[in-house]
Formats: sequence, structure tokens, C-alpha cells
Amino acid sequence: MLVRLTACLIAGAAAVTVASAQERPGFTDTPVLPDGKWRVHDADRPVAKVVTPAPNPGGAPSDAVVLFDGTSLDAWQTTGTPWSISEGAMMIPPRKQGGGGSDLVTKQSFGDVQLHLEFRSPNPPTKSSQDRGNSGIWFMQRYEIQILDGYQNPTYADGTVGAVYGWKPPLVNAARKPGEWQTYDVVFERPRFAADGSLERPAYITAFLNGVLVQNHQAMLGTTIWRQVAKYEAHGDAAPIQLQDHDSAVSFRNIWVRPLPETAIDQDLPGEAE
Repeated sequence: MLVRLTACLIAGAAAVTVASAQERPGFTDTPVLPDGKWRVHDADRPVAKVVTPAPNPGGAPSDAVVLFDGTSLDAWQTTGTPWSISEGAMMIPPRKQGGGGSDLVTKQSFGDVQLHLEFRSPNPPTKSSQDRGNSGIWFMQRYEIQILDGYQNPTYADGTVGAVYGWKPPLVNAARKPGEWQTYDVVFERPRFAADGSLERPAYITAFLNGVLVQNHQAMLGTTIWRQVAKYEAHGDAAPIQLQDHDSAVSFRNIWVRPLPETAIDQDLPGEAE
């Protein structure tokens, strides 16, 4: 009996040791990485938090802020005429004669974010160039990536869909036909300013249009301005996201963002990366 009990205790201790090793697998005798803090395969390095992806592609993951789910505009405020909702989509309202636009602005402010948004240009198209399916996503109400009906619609290169408006044309034209739903998946990195207001690091944008890369970690010149070179003016770390009314009945659905931690973009900032 004593022999059997001793064997059970030894086996149990071995199981605990294996379980402990499985809880924190890794190494303590590997070279130190360039950041000077962690070793290669470091057993003590913090692991990523768990985020549950949506069951369907394009859906909001568990840590997302849902801005529009097809049922409510509670996350937004308008600068003019209210936007309407129909069949799970919201649409830019028609302008009254002589009236101004009605941009849609988030009530919550954001800095570095991952954004998913779906849009649809009017069909059939009735106008051309910049008057055809025109809108825009304005991060921090300053930095625009263009929405336009870019299907067989000639316009200036830095003003088509997928462009950093007034600066960088898209890498390719991945536009769908008018009337078809299109997707934007964007990572926006806010600019960084010094205490004296000088620019330390520009804003960057990476964007996929309909699953196709159209901007690859592209530095932005500053606040978007029509027919002028953009420039920076110091501002806070967070500001609303804005959808532009350009007098075109563009529809939107399934909009969500994931605020990003500093570690998502600190690879070229002072300090150590996690």
C-alpha cells in the first residue's frame, strides 16, 4: 500500500510539473531581442488577450465599438438633416434647395483605430466624376479617405475611391459596380505632436477596398483641404469620425471600429515595444 501511495504521489507531482510547463511554455536561455526586454520565445512575455471574431466575415469582433448595426443611429449626430434608415442601411439625405450638407459624426471620439465600413453608390448613376457617389471617411474629422463611385468613372487620380484625398491615389482601382455593396477595412494611426505643437510623427493609413490593398501604411500630409496641400495643426489625441455628405445618396451599413492600443503602432515610437 505504501509503495502504491508513493507511486501515486510521484505521478501526481509529475503531472503538476507538466501542467505548469504547459501553462507558461517558452525558454529562459535564448538570446535577448533588440528591444532589450524579452528573449526569443520568452516564457514570461505577456500573451495577447483573447478577442472573439464574429461568426460571419466582416462582422464586429468582441472588442469592437459598433457604430451602426442597421437598426439605430444612436452612436451618431448629424450636422443638418437627419439620415434615414431603410432595410438595414442608412443613407445620406437629399439636400433641400439652397441648403447645406448633413455630415454624420460619431458621438464618441477615437484616435488609432481599425475600421470596417460598407457602402453602396446610387444606381443607376446620374452624374460623373466627383458628383457621382461621392462621400468620404474623415478620421478625427480631419484626415479623409475617399468614397466615390469609381467604376468606369474618370476623375482626377487623387480623388477617386481608395485615395487619400488630395494626396495619394489608390494602388489599384478595386471598385465594384454602382448599386453593389463595397467594403472598406482601414487601419488609421493618428499623428503625434510634441508639447510645443510640432509634428513628431504623421498620421498613417492602411486601407483595403473590397479586400484589395489600396493604401499601404501611407503617411498623410495633414488635414484634408480641397485644391490645397494638406498641412498639420496640433490637436488632441482623440476626435470623432465623420461621414461626409457630398450631395450624393450613398448608403452605409455594418460600421464598427476597434480602438487600438499604443503597442499596435509603437514600432517606430520612442520606448520599448511589448
